[in-house]
Amino acid sequence: MALLLSGFLILAGVYGLRSVSQYGGRWFSYAANPRLAALKQQVTPGDITDRSGLLLAAAGTEGRTYAEDPAIRKAMVHVVGDPGNMVANAVETFHAGYLYGYSSSLLDALTHLMKPEEPRRGNQITLTVDAGLSKAIPEAFDAHPLTRGKNGAAVVLNYRTGEVLALISLPSFDPAEEADLSALDHPYFNRATQALLPPGSTFKIVTTAAALNLLKDAQTRHFVCTGALPVTESFTVRDFGGTAHGSLTLRKAFLRSCNSVYASLALEMGDTALRREAERFGFNRNFLFRDLVVYNSAYPKDGQSNEALAASGYGQSALTVTPMHLCLLSAAVAREGVLPEPRLLLRVASSAGTPVLRFSAADAGRVCTPEIASALSDMMKATVQEGGSGASAGVSGMDIRGKTGTAVSSAEGRTVSYGWFTGFNAQAEMPVALCVLVEDIPDGETGGSTSALIAHDIFDYLNTHPEPVSNP
Repeated sequence: MALLLSGFLILAGVYGLRSVSQYGGRWFSYAANPRLAALKQQVTPGDITDRSGLLLAAAGTEGRTYAEDPAIRKAMVHVVGDPGNMVANAVETFHAGYLYGYSSSLLDALTHLMKPEEPRRGNQITLTVDAGLSKAIPEAFDAHPLTRGKNGAAVVLNYRTGEVLALISLPSFDPAEEADLSALDHPYFNRATQALLPPGSTFKIVTTAAALNLLKDAQTRHFVCTGALPVTESFTVRDFGGTAHGSLTLRKAFLRSCNSVYASLALEMGDTALRREAERFGFNRNFLFRDLVVYNSAYPKDGQSNEALAASGYGQSALTVTPMHLCLLSAAVAREGVLPEPRLLLRVASSAGTPVLRFSAADAGRVCTPEIASALSDMMKATVQEGGSGASAGVSGMDIRGKTGTAVSSAEGRTVSYGWFTGFNAQAEMPVALCVLVEDIPDGETGGSTSALIAHDIFDYLNTHPEPVSNP
């Protein structure tokens, strides 16, 4: 009994240490934490800069001040935060432990104990994001008639290191100005990490991986698309525009984004098998990343009807995903099947310059074998470079690979269409993955005619401004 009790106590201790290490920062940043409230009265918060050292937020005489350029302030507000802390889980709140010196170096802690009367200043945080790239993304939205003024999001990631280079949510607002935001659609909501929407055909990345893993003849089989696939008497899967693709290999079905083929694959594999494969790719997973909060993407846990299962095969039904998660999936394909952990903190230093935190890359698990990742990469290459649905994302001189998606949902009693593009550049010197979401796209438009255009502009910007990737 004594040995058993000791074992339970050891397990409880290990669990406690693990919980503190994983959840401690989240508990501390909780708004109702009295310790945090007391620190805010005693400590001047540290500065926040982008990866190049550009000041994003600093302590002023009357509260926080922000970047001089209003376009940068608006682009970065969902990352940095706002004076009223209305943007949830931004750096100002989620990393308050660092900003107010609670998570500090041992030397600083000893100095405060020895000289408690001296004014205290929090740590300086350098983020992985690049202000120039972040500013360019809303400008890209405004540059195209089909995306101008639209809500949406974009995530740009260094898939080798996990560094988040840009995290954009639209609409945005200027944290340095007091303005009536009632006309904007949920401006405090970070669509890049919180928006849970149907992925549309971008989910075909997962369905393809499942087919390659479960069906031995998936790559050699020939499918037939007549433009319509009856599933039940009341439900028929139809391809965009009623197109009949004829005889297709799986690679060609991916390139043409054929819904009929992917609905048939889902029905053949079954709901349990497809759910299991989706969960390998992070669906239904609790993302406990160190630097940022990402809402959990979902694949229905209850058994689906044949109608719902068929729709799941091409990314509809009750599937939901965030832009960040879709970006991570492209990153995993680029990394031979290994999901990177997204990192937002490049370094943290005390007010005296003592290192408190140094950047460290980490993996978030394997989602598929290197062989399946290679096959997916080839299909994503064809989608962009061989006249597929993602052709608009291509940039001369870059090896862009990706997948488009057009999803349909309902909001406030009306049907809303969403345009998606997720992809990556395969060149070793520019290891960048991204995801772009455009909300409420016009009828008849697709992810290829909306989000892929923004993806092109982001890749093109990085092609001519490689500093965010080349300068750690």
